[in-house]
Amino acid sequence: MTTVAWQAIIFDFDGVVVESGEIKTQAFANLYRDYGETIMAEVANYHGLNGGMSRYEKFRYFQETLLERPPLTPDEEQQLDRRFSELVVEAVISSHAVPGAAELIRKEAGRIPLFIASGTPEGELNTIVTRRGLASYFTAVRGSPTPKQKLIADILSTHGLLPQRVLMIGDALIDYQSAQLNNVAFLGRVRPGDTSPFPAHVDVLPDLSSLLT
Repeated sequence: MTTVAWQAIIFDFDGVVVESGEIKTQAFANLYRDYGETIMAEVANYHGLNGGMSRYEKFRYFQETLLERPPLTPDEEQQLDRRFSELVVEAVISSHAVPGAAELIRKEAGRIPLFIASGTPEGELNTIVTRRGLASYFTAVRGSPTPKQKLIADILSTHGLLPQRVLMIGDALIDYQSAQLNNVAFLGRVRPGDTSPFPAHVDVLPDLSSLLT
């Protein structure tokens, strides 16, 4: 799939720009270490099946469904959020880039506006993008708690973009669904050896290198 005709590109972040998926899976599991290995495994599995979902939604699911406990208070949720950030931020900043991602971003940023729409909290996401030296390439960097479907809708409306001329690159089913709901074209990134979460008709790539040609 060529990028020549696109008016803009929206990137997911984890698993699309940086190889940070395993970092976050382990961090979620470690948050629930006190509950034993079975819960840790279920937490990791749920996170893996729901990539791109806000961490706050996951915290609520783990609390009420897995642990069968009363809903989290705002203070408890903030405490989990702080602990998770401590586990992941520096690791994500220093993680490897997805092959071809940094080169594609630098190449396309001089031609069209680029955006990030991620499930990572927006303040944390901006810190990571800035620390990785990528902030100047993006017109906007958007994250949770706004749902991904609305992030894309906001990007389209704020910047006067035609949905059919915008490409979303994501690695999770929620990325594809959010793109579909906004009538935005979609390209899936599936890491070599991983099972594709997408319907069979969706175009997928093992990394972003082939988009450089």
